[in-house]
Amino acid sequence: MNPFLLLVLIVFLPLVASLTTILVGHKLGNRAHLPTIIGLVATTFIALSLLVTTAFSRGQAVVPRPVDMVTPQWQWVTVKDAYTPTNNSLAAVPGTSVSRKDAYVSRPFSISISLRLDPFTATMLTIITSIGLLVAAYSINFMADDPGYPRFFALISMLIFSISMLVSVSNFLLVYIFWEAVNACHYLLNGFWYQKPKVLKFSRKSFVINRIGNFGLAVGVFLLWLTYGTLDFHDTLSPDGTILPGILGQTRLADIGGYVGGILGSIICLLLLLAACAKSAKLPLHVWLPDTTECPAPANALIHATTVTAGVYLIARSAPLFMACPGALVTVSIIGTTTALVAALIGTVQNDLKRVLAYSTISEIGYMFACLGTGTLLGFTAAIFHLLTHAFFKSLLLMNLKGFGLTQLGLLAAGVFFSRCLRFFICWGVTI
Repeated sequence: MNPFLLLVLIVFLPLVASLTTILVGHKLGNRAHLPTIIGLVATTFIALSLLVTTAFSRGQAVVPRPVDMVTPQWQWVTVKDAYTPTNNSLAAVPGTSVSRKDAYVSRPFSISISLRLDPFTATMLTIITSIGLLVAAYSINFMADDPGYPRFFALISMLIFSISMLVSVSNFLLVYIFWEAVNACHYLLNGFWYQKPKVLKFSRKSFVINRIGNFGLAVGVFLLWLTYGTLDFHDTLSPDGTILPGILGQTRLADIGGYVGGILGSIICLLLLLAACAKSAKLPLHVWLPDTTECPAPANALIHATTVTAGVYLIARSAPLFMACPGALVTVSIIGTTTALVAALIGTVQNDLKRVLAYSTISEIGYMFACLGTGTLLGFTAAIFHLLTHAFFKSLLLMNLKGFGLTQLGLLAAGVFFSRCLRFFICWGVTI
C-alpha cells in the first residue's frame, strides 16, 4: 500500500474518532470509548507497518540514504513575491543547486499542508499511537463512573491527533500551530476535573508556563522566515522551475555553508530551545509537570509518555540548525544535565508517588537533552532510543500506582536518586 496513504490515515483517524465522540458520544453512553479504541487500534497497526516499510525502503536502496519523502495534501496559503532578499541577506545563499544569478529572486510565502515521511516520523508515530492505545484501553475501566466519560475520550483522541500532526508536518508554521493545539489539549486534560479549585489552579499554571515557550517558538519561526526565506522543511519548486531549498531539505543539507551561524543563528536556536524547555519541563520551566498529578491517571500517563517529549522532537528535527551553532548545543547539554541532576534530587524528598514519577520524567528527558547536546549521530540516536524506552515504562508506571506503601515509596525514591547519579557520572565521563 502507498506509504503516504498510510501516513494520512495515521494522522486523521484520531481526528475522526474525536469528532465522532463529540457528536454521538452522549448517545453511546458507556460505549463512548468505541470510536477512540477502534481508531487507535487501526492507527497503531498502520504505524507499525509504516515503520517496517521505511526500514525496508532504506535497507533495499542501492545507495543507503534516509527515507525523506514529502506529500502535499492541501495548499493553504500562497503569497507571491512575499520576500525579496537584499544583496547582503544571509538567505540569499540557499544551496548549491541555485545559481548566483538566481540567488536574490523574490520568494513566495507558501504554506501547504504537507506530510513528511522518514524513519524519525515513523518512529515517533509508532510511539504515539501505541502508547495512546494502551492509555485508551486502560481508561475504559478507570473512567467508567466519571460523568465526563465521552469528553475524556474525545480529548484523548484530539491530543493524539495534534501530536501526530506535530511530528508529521513539513513546515515550521504548521509545527507552531499544532504545538499550540497540543498546549490546548494539555490545558483541557489537566483541568478535566474542573470542579476542584486546585485542579483549576494547576491547569492555569501549566497553560501560562507553556505560553512562554510558545512565544519563543513564534518568534523563532518569524526569524526563520526572515533568515531563510521559507518555512518549509523540504525543497520546493518555484513557478519558473528554480529549486527553492527548504530549511531541512536535501539541497541545503548538501551545502556546507547553507546554515546561518553566529549571533542570529544562536538566537534562533535558543528560541527553539526555550519552546522545548517549556514543553518538556526543563529548568527553570519545569514546575508545571508535577502538578499534572491532579488530572486523571491515564491522561497523566499520556502526557508524560508522549507530549512532553515534543521538545526532544523539536531539537532533534532542527539538528542542522543547532549544528551550525556550537554555543547553542552546549546550552542544550548544560540544561539537560542540570535538569537531570536537580530533578532527581527533588524527587527524593517527595512524599507522593505520582510526584516522584513526575520528577523522574523531568530527569529522564534531561538525559535526552544532554545526548542531543553532544551534536553527534550517536548522541541523537541515544536520545531517541531513550525516548522510546521511557515512553513505555513511564506510561505503565503511572497506570499502575495502587499497592505502594511508604516502604516501597522510599525504596523507589532511593533507587531513582542513585540511578540518576550513576547515569550523570557516566555521561560526564563519556563527555570529557
